[in-house]
Amino acid sequence: MRRDIGEIACTLPDYDTGVMSRVRSSSRGAALPERPRPSAPSRRDFGRLFAVGGSATLGGWLTASRLLARSDQVRAIGSAATSPPPATARLGAQIRWSDELLRQQPEWYASGEARAVADSVIQYQSPQGGWPKATNLAAPPRSPEDIPSPQDGRANTIDNGATTLPMQFLALVAHSTGVPRYREAFSRGLDYLLAAQYPNGGWPQFFPLREGYYSRITYNDDAMARVLNLLCDAAAGERPYAFVDEPRRAGAAAAVTRGIDVILRTQVKQGGKLTAWCAQHDEKTLAPAWGRAYEPPSLSGSESVGIIRVLMKIGHPSPEVMAAIESAVTWLRAVAIHGVRVEPFTSADRRRDRRVVADPRGSALWARFYELTTNRPIFLGRDSVVRYAFSEIEPERRNGYAYYGTWPATLLAEDLPRWREKHKR
Repeated sequence: MRRDIGEIACTLPDYDTGVMSRVRSSSRGAALPERPRPSAPSRRDFGRLFAVGGSATLGGWLTASRLLARSDQVRAIGSAATSPPPATARLGAQIRWSDELLRQQPEWYASGEARAVADSVIQYQSPQGGWPKATNLAAPPRSPEDIPSPQDGRANTIDNGATTLPMQFLALVAHSTGVPRYREAFSRGLDYLLAAQYPNGGWPQFFPLREGYYSRITYNDDAMARVLNLLCDAAAGERPYAFVDEPRRAGAAAAVTRGIDVILRTQVKQGGKLTAWCAQHDEKTLAPAWGRAYEPPSLSGSESVGIIRVLMKIGHPSPEVMAAIESAVTWLRAVAIHGVRVEPFTSADRRRDRRVVADPRGSALWARFYELTTNRPIFLGRDSVVRYAFSEIEPERRNGYAYYGTWPATLLAEDLPRWREKHKR
């Protein structure tokens, strides 16, 4: 039975707990699996990439991804890269590409300045339909060399808001202006996201696939949560997505259904009890998986928050979905760290550093990584060695990565009470 997701009207299934299975955490204590080497995909039909309803085999999907990356296949999803559009307005020097562009006054999206930004954004769209990360999309490329290519590791990704943020912005401008090229670029992006989804419901960080952790199901930095939120909005067809055609709305709704399915299947159990999620899961086994050298198979105090919020959007959650949410928030409360704070300081050699100090009045903190079987906070540097003290990893990582944070605080204090009130039974 399909249920309504609520205010954004995206259809989701009423999940049957007798059907869904979940990945159990390892029973071997603190030991972590070795970081895997990628294996070569099997040969399957390229057309399986576009199978409706997730019927494609994983082998076929992997081969299709490889073919799509080849220059003679780049038109498979839609048109080739967009040619430079006609000039609409000169960009203000102060405009930089960020999610702040989604929070402007409604009338601004019809302005010449907004259209100029949109015209710049569509020039960065790849032939496959995605966008690059770590790129100022608001600054028009001066030459083809300014547009990231797959070889430089930035193109065609959902990491760091790439692809989803450009699509959200283009939808706002398309809705306000009615200009066809903005709708068309959004539609190519939507086709790209639908094609990038694994048959099991997850999304890789890069598509076409890159070898290594980039091909894992990626919850890291809320990548998959952002995709699901965007697809829900597109499926609903409300402002600013009213221009999305019915076949694409249906495709988006089906993709969200599969995405929720894999979320439920990847929630880790400890001794039969549901807990949380890893930042990335293996695309074949669904087990917690390695990310970068300092991102081990573990339970995440950060990414689990975005996943819970996606589940909370389901308008009529089944008992299984409600159990997934309640179990995850119970786990988050149990692993909260009290009585300390993280502060910057200057080391004896006059270098900037960070440390954990006692603070009885400090706000609750959560670790980015918790050991799969013990729930102990763990810290890894670039050597991939598990340590149990923040002070034991190298200064470069202590200063360059968020090992502690307050990510669940608003979820537990505000979102959870509202959700429980809405779904009293």
